[in-house]
Amino acid sequence: MLDISRRSSYYWLDTWVLANVIQLATQDFCSRYLNLKNDPCGRLYDQMTMAARSTTANIAEGNSRHSTSRETEMKLTDVARASLAELSNDYFNWLLVHEETPWSINDANRQQLLKTNLDKPTYTDDVQHLSAEHILRQKQKFSTWLNANDSLTAARCLIVLSDKLTMMLNKQMKHQQESFTEEGGFTEALSSERLQHRAKKSEEQEAPVCPKCGKPMIQRVAKKGTNAGKPFWSCSGYPECQGTRRIK
Repeated sequence: MLDISRRSSYYWLDTWVLANVIQLATQDFCSRYLNLKNDPCGRLYDQMTMAARSTTANIAEGNSRHSTSRETEMKLTDVARASLAELSNDYFNWLLVHEETPWSINDANRQQLLKTNLDKPTYTDDVQHLSAEHILRQKQKFSTWLNANDSLTAARCLIVLSDKLTMMLNKQMKHQQESFTEEGGFTEALSSERLQHRAKKSEEQEAPVCPKCGKPMIQRVAKKGTNAGKPFWSCSGYPECQGTRRIK
C-alpha cells in the first residue's frame, strides 16, 4: 500500500544539518558585521539571512514531499541549491569589496574544512530536541574560523562550507533522480495501487481473464453506444489493453 504518512526524515539528512550550520553562521555574520554604514537600508542583511533560510527550508520541504511527489522533491532541492549559490555569491562580493579573495583550492584552511565531516545523528524518540543539540555540536567543528574576530575569515569559511554543501546536494539530487527513474513518482504509485485493487476485486468476483493479454477482468458499465448502461467485462490493464467480454 502507498504510504503517504511517512514522517519527515530531513532531521537525519547531512545536507539539512549543514544548511542549518550555515544559516546560524550567516545570522551571526550579519549581526556582527553589517551596520548602518555598509548596509544602511538593511537589504543585504535581509537578502543573506533569507537565502540561508531558503536553503534549509527547501531541503526540509523537498524531503517532506518524497512520498507524494518525487518531481517536487527534486525541484525544491534544486531551489535550495540555487539559494545557496546566491548566499555564497554575497560572501564572495564581501571579500571583493574589501579587496580580498577566497582561499585558493590548495589553501590549508580550505583543505581542512573540506575534510571535516559531520557526525552521524543518533536520535531516538526526542527528535527535535536531539537534532538541535546535534546541529550545535556540528557548528562547533568550524568555530575556529566562524568565531574569528575577522569578517574575512568567516566569509572565506562560509564560501567553503557552501561549496561543500553544494557538492552534497548534487549527490542528493542524483540519488533522487535515480530513485525516480527506478520507482516512478506519486502518479505511477497511484496507478499501481489502482491496478492492484482492480486485480483483487476481480479475484473476488471470479472474473474471467482478458482474451488479449490474460490479465484478470473487472466489471464496468458502458457509458455510451448501443450498450449504454449495460455491464461488461473489461481488462484490468485498461487503457493499455482494451480487451472486453460480454457478461453472460
